[in-house]
Amino acid sequence: MAGFDKSLDVELFGEEVALETTKIRVSVMQYNEGQKKLQISRENLDNESGDWRWSKLGRLTHEEAKAVVPAMTKALAEME
Repeated sequence: MAGFDKSLDVELFGEEVALETTKIRVSVMQYNEGQKKLQISRENLDNESGDWRWSKLGRLTHEEAKAVVPAMTKALAEME
C-alpha cells in the first residue's frame, strides 16, 4: 500500500483569520480527487522570535469561533 503523497493533496479553498497572537486557517482539502474535507489549523506568534509556529488547534475561544464562522460558511459552500 502506498503512503501519503503530498502532490495529490489539493487545497480548493483557503482563508486565514488573523487575531492578535494567533492565526486560524480554514481550508477545503481534497486528496487524489476524493471526498472534499474541511481542515482547520492554528499558528501562534512566538513572542521571542516573532515567528509564527504551527500549533494543535484544540479549542476555540468565543472570539476565535465568531471570527472563524464566516470562513467556515464559505468553505462549506465550496464543498457542495
